[in-house]
Amino acid sequence: MSITGGDVVDLGRGLYAWLPPKRGWGLANCGLLVSSRSALWIDTPYDAVLAGQFLAESTKRLPDGVGIDRVIVTHANGDHFWGAGVLPDAEIIATREAREHIHYEPTPKQQHALVAAGDPATPLGGYLARHFGPFDWSQTEPVMPTTYFTGELELTLGDYPVRISALPSAHTTGDLMVHLPAQDAVFTGDIIFSSTPQQPGDHPVHWAGPLSNLISACEQVLATGAETVVPGHGPLLDRAGVRDHIVYLEYVRERAHAFHTAGIPAVEAARRVIGEGRYPELGLPERLVVTIGSEYRRLDGSELPGVLQVMTEVAVVAEELERPHEPARPAEQ
Repeated sequence: MSITGGDVVDLGRGLYAWLPPKRGWGLANCGLLVSSRSALWIDTPYDAVLAGQFLAESTKRLPDGVGIDRVIVTHANGDHFWGAGVLPDAEIIATREAREHIHYEPTPKQQHALVAAGDPATPLGGYLARHFGPFDWSQTEPVMPTTYFTGELELTLGDYPVRISALPSAHTTGDLMVHLPAQDAVFTGDIIFSSTPQQPGDHPVHWAGPLSNLISACEQVLATGAETVVPGHGPLLDRAGVRDHIVYLEYVRERAHAFHTAGIPAVEAARRVIGEGRYPELGLPERLVVTIGSEYRRLDGSELPGVLQVMTEVAVVAEELERPHEPARPAEQ
């Protein structure tokens, strides 16, 4: 089984957004910026099949003789990064801090083996098979950025300025956002997982935090003045949509801090936030296990555990939510 398709949205002045055909783990939005002399990608799809589809759609929009010379990686999660292998000669740009997260994640082939060898009878094995089984990294070699930067980096593509800003630890330890002033647009990476009434999205998943940094990053997005916001996952947003997302983040932060103060363990706190039912339209509520766990670690000063431990906790909560006779527990007042 594979995931195919994807919508290409023309945002004007040589800018396009590639939006996956559905929501879920690993289905990231990507960008293409084209000038008369060169082109670049902002993020890449998760595996070679999807990246090949994005490359084919990109090629249709390139002038004769123009290739994709650069890839800007908003952060080092594989679903935004590993597809860069289909452009072996392109410059790959990331923040210097992104290297830390690259070493935290498994390689593509390690992840493929983990998913393929998992026992579907266990919570983790079943969860990985359902959500990651459609991807194929069996032949994917690790990719590494070729250009690292700190702070701000400004490029030009033809007549278009491209303003790249490194962000403090938030979704990961190496996030950046891309402001395209001529197109009045910002690509946020996974600082924002979006949802609208017409196109409900999923709960965000944040590996680093703190949530205060995510809120500040969203405010930085608004400070650009851009009217079009392309999030890491989910539908395109306007400025009001970003403000709505800030309200969501503030809610999760408030509840996490309240449960932490009360001495409630992080996974139980996630169960209770899910049980409050504030955002029933959002999918994958079990991902609050990751986000609230990250916030707890910031409050405690503790270290990030291994990704398999975290994903096992996610899978257990997801299994609980799928049992109709065992609903998520409501919060205690």
